[in-house]
Amino acid sequence: MRQEQHKFTLEDVKATYKKKDAWWTVLLVDPVASRLIVPTANHTNITPNQLSIFSFILGLTAAYCFFLGNYAALVAGALLYHISFIIDCMDGKIARLKGTGSTFGMLLDISLDHIRVVLCGAALTYSQFRLTGDVTYLYLAFLFLAAYCARHINALQLYKLRRDMRGKLRKARRKLKRTAEAAGIVINEPEVQNADKPEEDEEEAEKKEALDRPSKAEGPEEELLQKKRFDLQQEFKSKFSTYMRIRDFFLNKRIRMHLFSGIEFQMFIFVVAPIVGLLKETIFFGSILLMAFEAAIVYKIWLSTKDFEREFTRIRQATEKIEATLPPEDDEDADRMEAVGAK
Repeated sequence: MRQEQHKFTLEDVKATYKKKDAWWTVLLVDPVASRLIVPTANHTNITPNQLSIFSFILGLTAAYCFFLGNYAALVAGALLYHISFIIDCMDGKIARLKGTGSTFGMLLDISLDHIRVVLCGAALTYSQFRLTGDVTYLYLAFLFLAAYCARHINALQLYKLRRDMRGKLRKARRKLKRTAEAAGIVINEPEVQNADKPEEDEEEAEKKEALDRPSKAEGPEEELLQKKRFDLQQEFKSKFSTYMRIRDFFLNKRIRMHLFSGIEFQMFIFVVAPIVGLLKETIFFGSILLMAFEAAIVYKIWLSTKDFEREFTRIRQATEKIEATLPPEDDEDADRMEAVGAK
């Protein structure tokens, strides 16, 4: 009877979905993976790490099929690769469903994913060079690896840049808050948000700033203190309002606007191209398209840095303006407090 009460349902699995994901995953993977998760979670003790390893083994089998290189092997490799990816999408959902996720599991999953992609790409391009003698496939192998590596290096660096900008803004606002309190500006605790408030998009949640609200708002300094968040995409949104409407449409369906990401890149090269027989064209145009989307993201981040610099300058100037009104001893005390806090 106790087991029946703890049976996971399809709705439970859907609750573990990411708020936004690649369109290939949303449309072609999640509907299958979620239905496989229900019996797996309810009737087996399979762990997320075991699923990651099984997915990797299937990926290696797909790489071997790609290495054989004939059409039947390529089709078999394409099907195995897609099944491997479906299982790979199951491990994270089961971890969230059962609360069994771990840092090691995440590292294992990411590492095996990268190895699988590189091996499959090398096997696919080398087999076609071996069978046809066409050196173009070797150049395409280099292009494939360059695009794939650039995409993930770029994602890591941009994540660090966004985190650094948010951190600097939080630190600057904390200093502004302390300075305002020293000047006698009363700060009230913000009201608790409703627990049933709809979850925000991940990009919007990343922009939240934990800042208390003052009881009075008489000037630009107090206005800065009132702001609980700052949007680092103001410049981008002002230039591309149509894009934002399209983005909202896709987000309502859980699809992110990065329409050709690393996932679509893999699927088109390892699933679509072997079946339709357009390896050269898919690898070339897929790599170009992936880099084009990455360039668009870099441009978007560049606009965000302009928003950051503008806001950071406003906060710094507001802090300096309040500091100028403080008695010398209060100013020194504030400096000592900041030095103690830094330690």
